[in-house]
Amino acid sequence: MTEMLRAPAEVKYAEELDWLESIDDGPKPFSWRLSPRMVRLFVLGSERADGLDREVSQKWFGDRSFVERSIVTLASDRGLLLIGDPGTGKSWLAELLAAAISRNSTLVVQGTAGTTEDHIKYSWNVSMVIAKGQSRASMIPSPIMTAMERGVIGRFEELTRSTSDVQDALISILSEKYVSIPELEDDNIVFAQPGFSIIATANSRDRGVNDLSSALKRRFNFVRIPVVTNKKSEAEIVRFRTTELLHRHQIELDVPPNLLDILLQSFADLRAAASSATSDDEKLESALSTAEQIGVLEDAILHSTFFGDRSLKAETLAGSLVGSLARRSPEDLAILNKYWHGVVEPRSKEDGGEWPAFLEGGRQAIATLS
Repeated sequence: MTEMLRAPAEVKYAEELDWLESIDDGPKPFSWRLSPRMVRLFVLGSERADGLDREVSQKWFGDRSFVERSIVTLASDRGLLLIGDPGTGKSWLAELLAAAISRNSTLVVQGTAGTTEDHIKYSWNVSMVIAKGQSRASMIPSPIMTAMERGVIGRFEELTRSTSDVQDALISILSEKYVSIPELEDDNIVFAQPGFSIIATANSRDRGVNDLSSALKRRFNFVRIPVVTNKKSEAEIVRFRTTELLHRHQIELDVPPNLLDILLQSFADLRAAASSATSDDEKLESALSTAEQIGVLEDAILHSTFFGDRSLKAETLAGSLVGSLARRSPEDLAILNKYWHGVVEPRSKEDGGEWPAFLEGGRQAIATLS
């Protein structure tokens, strides 16, 4: 198999999906490759009570009810909209669901201000049109149209970042389940096959960018993914994703539990400060998500591997945290400096351990950037 920088879930977990499919005797909606129970098991992992011959790893960490509601929605004729703050795992959950249901998570449209109706319907191969005219052969189907023709899951990332015209084009697809091609005289309608559905994601912080119309909202079931606040769950997510990233880089390095605790505590402190802030200038621009914690830890590990002694140090972790979160100058630097003096310094005196080294590493990083 050709090496990939980042393999999609259906490739990465192909052997596990094959095994689940081989033992799956449950009812499957439409053209689903796995039954709803097996889809849930693939996403959330197996438990001893499942009585399986092998363990299935947990890949998404969150409330079971969110996954179950998502699966039930996709088994109906409604679209699924996963909405939440940045870094809450919406896209990862969408990818896992598409991989388990369709064995293809790559039929994706990325919503931006530049996304057009062609991106969700079809466009034309200009050279073929000039040579032979417009036909189905010269048509370039979008990922969504391809999903319709195959009866599989299509994905739409960052739906609220696309314009209202693009959003409106989804209404007919979700309602009528077909796309008309007026340029053709014959074979001018593409009907969705059983099993087709759309998983869209939306950033709750993008409210007001391009709000969804009431008509489009009615055609989606909403599943709101909250920010993970439970330290145990968050630690599991950070360990899981960091282990994957280290494996990709072929790095063998242990993350000391006390440094992971410091990282989790620091993000918890900064979130608390942000929630009590009275203005945007008193909040970090960062969403302080779990995904950003993973980025901070990965950055620190890579720095330790390439420029250190291949062991993670508190100073390096502090420098990575400051460098990753200080996006605005001087606002973010002032907030971090206040946190370092008001919280980290007293904690380093009271708790000791790695906190004094973390304090010094953060001070140096802030001074360098100031």
